[in-house]
Amino acid sequence: MKGDKLVLHRSKRDWMWRQFFLSEEYTGSNYQYVGKLRSDKDRGDGTARYVLSGEGAGTIFRIDEKSGDLHATQRLDREEKSSYTLQAQAFNKITGLPLEPATEFIVKIHDINDNEPKFTKAVYTASVPEMSDVGTFVIEVNATDADDATYGNSAKLVYSILQGQPYFSVEPETGIVRIALSNMDREVRKEYQVVIQAKDMAGQMGGLSGTAMVNVTLTDVNDSPPRFAYSSYHLSTYESAEIGSTVGRIKANDGDEGENAEMKYKIVDGDGKDYLDIITDEITQEGVIVVKKKMDYESKRIYTVKVEVTNTHQDPNFADLGPFLDTAIVKVTAKDVDEPPVFSRPQYVFEVNEDTPKGIAIGTISAWDPDATHYPIQYAIDQHTDPERLYHIDPKNGSITILKSLDREVSKWHNISVLASEINNPHQRSRVPVLIKVLDVNDNAPEFAMIYETFVCENVKAGQLIQTISAIDTDDPLVGHKFVFSLSSMNPNFTIFDNEDNTARILTRRSGFNRREMSVYYLPVVISDSDYPIQSSTSTLTIRVCSCDATGNMRSCSVDALLLSAGLSTGALVAILLCILILLMIVVLFSALKKQRRKEPLIISKEDVRDNVVSYNDEGGGEEDTQAFDIGTLRHPEVIESNKLRRDIIPEMLFPYHRPSPMKECADVRDFIISRLQENDTDPFAPPYDSLATYAYEGNGSIAESLSSLESSVTEADHEYDYLSNWGPQFKKLADMYIGKDTGVAN
Repeated sequence: MKGDKLVLHRSKRDWMWRQFFLSEEYTGSNYQYVGKLRSDKDRGDGTARYVLSGEGAGTIFRIDEKSGDLHATQRLDREEKSSYTLQAQAFNKITGLPLEPATEFIVKIHDINDNEPKFTKAVYTASVPEMSDVGTFVIEVNATDADDATYGNSAKLVYSILQGQPYFSVEPETGIVRIALSNMDREVRKEYQVVIQAKDMAGQMGGLSGTAMVNVTLTDVNDSPPRFAYSSYHLSTYESAEIGSTVGRIKANDGDEGENAEMKYKIVDGDGKDYLDIITDEITQEGVIVVKKKMDYESKRIYTVKVEVTNTHQDPNFADLGPFLDTAIVKVTAKDVDEPPVFSRPQYVFEVNEDTPKGIAIGTISAWDPDATHYPIQYAIDQHTDPERLYHIDPKNGSITILKSLDREVSKWHNISVLASEINNPHQRSRVPVLIKVLDVNDNAPEFAMIYETFVCENVKAGQLIQTISAIDTDDPLVGHKFVFSLSSMNPNFTIFDNEDNTARILTRRSGFNRREMSVYYLPVVISDSDYPIQSSTSTLTIRVCSCDATGNMRSCSVDALLLSAGLSTGALVAILLCILILLMIVVLFSALKKQRRKEPLIISKEDVRDNVVSYNDEGGGEEDTQAFDIGTLRHPEVIESNKLRRDIIPEMLFPYHRPSPMKECADVRDFIISRLQENDTDPFAPPYDSLATYAYEGNGSIAESLSSLESSVTEADHEYDYLSNWGPQFKKLADMYIGKDTGVAN
């Protein structure tokens, strides 16, 4: 057809074969037919050839070149690929030219319900508070279906519960799990397992399904009050239990956990609340009964308290389940122990005058046995606290007496310990401190407060003050010290004036003292106290006469007075003199050592080495001193006759020592020695002391002939060394040397 009809026909053809549909999961034995492609240019004479290209062309999809029939050669899965885009074109077999342009078309895979729903998790975990209301949200589960949700009901899911009813429910469309039963108690059951099913095809018959597990845990709330297991508890402890020691433990039960199970114990009533206390153990949540005050078996046997327990964290939403407290009675029985004696006082203080005679009682100690047996008590003083054995205690009645005289000036207080023990059980012993204060009695006379070094000037005037004195007294009167100063007798040189403030002034009675006539005056001073009985003593004041200037400043006294006025004692002077003497000895010793080091050694040069050096300690007076040391004995007679003077120096040349030949016929050696001896004797530079010169000369004409190796080569040929070959392999080298040499010489 031509014109508009032709255009309309082409549009209809394009629409019809530009999209094909194919079912997935084809199970037939033949290729699955998809559709037929045909071009208007195909005249049906077999000259048209169809060619397919694009996704899966030639592998998944195949086209018949002649007819244009399209087939699927493989089993397709929409979940892997839902559509394929292909291109088809018709060619002339003869010319190979395209009959028309290529046309693109799509092959869509039709979905079938071949995938079951799958949850995002195989196991879900959720928690919800116990006692929650019905409809409380627990968790939301989700499942997916790989099938096409836009085609049919293959992917339309519905949720349901397979396990977990009647406690939980699930919304079919959303998968939200909720509480379905009220008052679910964690203390009854804590964990639940809920199985949720998701089914496609809108839950209809034949649909596929998948399941998931939801583990639901009920969390705790404070809905269980604490409760004691018993209404009363019985405990016991010894009456000697220390304060703070544990008597026992009690515990209330609380079905909650964590902070909801935390409890607090307290004593609210009972006759033993003054003796017992309770402490909460925060780890074990137990109530610990402890001793608050020591119990006494003899006065009370059973102590009763009422204990209350409460939750520390209470939830007002569950207040109607209370009350959240409980009470119980705790009875503690005190057990008897053998207790040590008890003193009537925790400490004893006695006072005694220091002049109290020996054997007088100063006080009594009292103790008793607190047990029901009331055994007798015996007393003793701990000797470690009374090492001087000043006191004694009666072992039966506890009275303390004095054994020795007391002296307050030695010790004002005596601290002793008294021991009390049961006669039937000495191991039960108690100790109490006893403080004894020694009261003062005026039994010591006053004396000078210090040693005074007093001097008087020769040019002093009458009535001039030369010294102010004071006194001390070891006694301790209640009203304080009051001393009176006076002279034992009238003194023509000095007088005393009492200042009435426990000091006195020493004044001169006359002027014009002369130290040549009298260098020292001794002034007896009487000092008395005002206590009862009055005690007095005479102290002597030493006054030295010194030379002074016009203003009264001392210029010179006797040696002792001067040194004493300078504040130097005799011991200090002796120490100074000893130091000076030691310094002098060190200087003398150092000088002697230095002088000894300057002495010239006998041999100065290191090269002056002799076979025999004899040193004489007698130095003498030199050559001129013929009496102390006769140097002539060291000289040769010929040297004595000469007028040459010899100098005391070390010879410049020494000859090595050689033992002379014992042969008497060696005249040349003898002549050589005599000539060398004359040279040394006549040498003016030779030393005056004995010396030994050696001469390295062997001589000639010896019967033994020369031993020098320099001349041995002349006679080596006369020796035979054949015997060396018999000495073994160790001497093979030596034999080769000498035997070979003999052979060479012989040749």
